[in-house]
Amino acid sequence: MTINEIQDQIIEDFSYYDDWMEKYEHIIQLGKELPLIDERYKTEDHLIRGCQSRVWLHAELKDGNVLFTADSDAIITKGLVGLMISVLSGQPAKDIAAADIYFIDRIGLKSHLSPTRSNGLLAMLKQMKLYAVAFNATQPS
Repeated sequence: MTINEIQDQIIEDFSYYDDWMEKYEHIIQLGKELPLIDERYKTEDHLIRGCQSRVWLHAELKDGNVLFTADSDAIITKGLVGLMISVLSGQPAKDIAAADIYFIDRIGLKSHLSPTRSNGLLAMLKQMKLYAVAFNATQPS
């Protein structure tokens, strides 16, 4: 699936929930299903700056696609990074770097997060795109 197809699927999935408590429960569940980052990457170098919670993010390039793993010490934040990974992991670096991430607004997430969590979510996205730009620069044209 493309990044946009995945985003559209997330938008559809969230449309089934009537209220934000159900949506938060879904986000928490996504965090529980997140493949954990290898312990050796839970270092200061892998912490995302700008998050109030501790969020570790690792990226690697495999067969032309960027694979992300992550972890967080906060359950909602872990779900948020899980959402971002479900959209971007396994995609080509050039597609991640150029992606328009619209699902956050469409599901109403941005307006239901505290300012610090919203800033943290944007910091996650920025870091993921930076990894993609770096990997893309190393790819032969």
